[in-house]
Amino acid sequence: RSRSRSLGGLSMRSDWTFFRTPTPSPTRSRSRHRSRSGSSSGSSASERKRAPIGVETLKLSPDEAAMLNMSRTLEKVARVAGADLKLKDKELLLEIKGTPIQRQRARKYSGLVMKQRMGPTMFSDSLDDGDMTILSVPPDVVGYVQGQNSTVLRSIEEEWGTLMMFIDTDLSRAQRLVIFGDIRARRGSELKVLSAVETKSPGYFKAIQEDIINRDRYKDKTGTWGTDFMTFRDEGEISYALGKQGGTRRKLERSSGSVVQYVGMVVLCSGTRVERNRAREYMKWLFQQLEGPVYVIGWRDREDCTVMDIPNDCIGYITGNRRATLGVMEEEWGTLMFFMSDAEERGKGRGGTERLAIFGPERGRRGSELKVMSGIETKSPGFFTRSLREKQSDRRGFDTDRMIFRDDEVSYALGKDGATRKKLEMASGAILQYVGYMAFIAGSLKERRRCRDFITWLLQQRRGSVTITDVASRDDVTEVYIPASCKGWVTGNRGSELRRMEQVSGTYMFMALDARGEERLLIFGVNPGSRRTEGGRAHAERMVKEMIRERLYDNDEDR
Repeated sequence: RSRSRSLGGLSMRSDWTFFRTPTPSPTRSRSRHRSRSGSSSGSSASERKRAPIGVETLKLSPDEAAMLNMSRTLEKVARVAGADLKLKDKELLLEIKGTPIQRQRARKYSGLVMKQRMGPTMFSDSLDDGDMTILSVPPDVVGYVQGQNSTVLRSIEEEWGTLMMFIDTDLSRAQRLVIFGDIRARRGSELKVLSAVETKSPGYFKAIQEDIINRDRYKDKTGTWGTDFMTFRDEGEISYALGKQGGTRRKLERSSGSVVQYVGMVVLCSGTRVERNRAREYMKWLFQQLEGPVYVIGWRDREDCTVMDIPNDCIGYITGNRRATLGVMEEEWGTLMFFMSDAEERGKGRGGTERLAIFGPERGRRGSELKVMSGIETKSPGFFTRSLREKQSDRRGFDTDRMIFRDDEVSYALGKDGATRKKLEMASGAILQYVGYMAFIAGSLKERRRCRDFITWLLQQRRGSVTITDVASRDDVTEVYIPASCKGWVTGNRGSELRRMEQVSGTYMFMALDARGEERLLIFGVNPGSRRTEGGRAHAERMVKEMIRERLYDNDEDR
């Protein structure tokens, strides 16, 4: 109650600074904190779809190849450039596949990474082709921003999909940090660094605030990209808006689609106009909940809202102790969830239900909604499924199919602690949730069909061997033929080794017969993986082949 009183005025706050009517400006910032995005990220994406795909190779020295081989460097360069990269170790060749702009950026990023072994990278304006942001960092904060062995920078790169490096050699002066990537990724990385700098050097942001706020304005496909900001009144406000371990800030960011970051006492929201509007609204509702129930006027007309009727006797179960259960769902699906009621409706009765509002992107909202439905169906069987039938949609875009389980199929398809359901969901790329005896499958047409196949094959395994004659037309499977002497070793007792590899790689694996009746291992998954990274079919295949080699070596030793 004391917190509610101290923050009571926040729900009516209107002191955000934001751009109401964006008008593209041809001018560029000439400051030392600059970003050059000559073309919008959206337009570039459209051009890449039409641009021809080509392949080129770069000859490397042994040292350069070793540099690209370090950790996840090659994967990082490929992700930022949007190209497919393959390092041929024996030939010392780097193969680059993509559109002309993707290959150009892959060459540039690879060159920068390889030159880092000689110290700070030599920099020139010729490196900029609309994918770069430069931020000056005070010399006494550089070590804090980098972290030991550059671990902090690497974690920011991993989070946002960027490439970051310091480019100055004079360590007594402010160091320029260059950030490569698309407009959103660069902004997220930049604000994360600024938040760290402001922690160690309070007041630094104020000196460069105008440059930061105006960065990349209107330079996206909608022509509305910008940054809104507001200053928190006290530590109580920012602590509440941050949440435990930053959970509330991440929730606002993921649900709104805007980049949300706190720099000192200032909250910055960067994104399109629609995304920034949502971030401001979501934060307002967040604080209004301290004063009492929130009602969103016009929720039926919003594209970012799903509203469910929750039985009164299930509200505590769905909410959890101190909102813990809702918080877990918000974290999992990137949504904002709260119970919503209008003052005029209170006490009138709604058939013993309360409205639960879910805000965020369509996929996240559907995932949250199905999770809630599953929980309520457990406590109140038939509440959602009583009048539902099976459904199979032919819609290519996002939609939901339904399958009805029979007898004890649901327990088998669920697995211990839901492990089997989660496995099928991750491998298929669809949202899979069990509501009573009904499976809800949400996603694109391809994702839904893939998930249906996986469930069908899973249930067939209960009755005996599964025959899948031809997988050549599928792009989600890897075949591995296993020597007869190694099959038991690879699968493990009651499939324990396969389950272990599935969990590590995020795949779905089982033995199946081909058209000739020959048994082989099938590795299914939407993520193809790569030779060097963890996760995906390639990772699972590596683990399987390692087990085969280990077994064959042991057999040779026994002889």
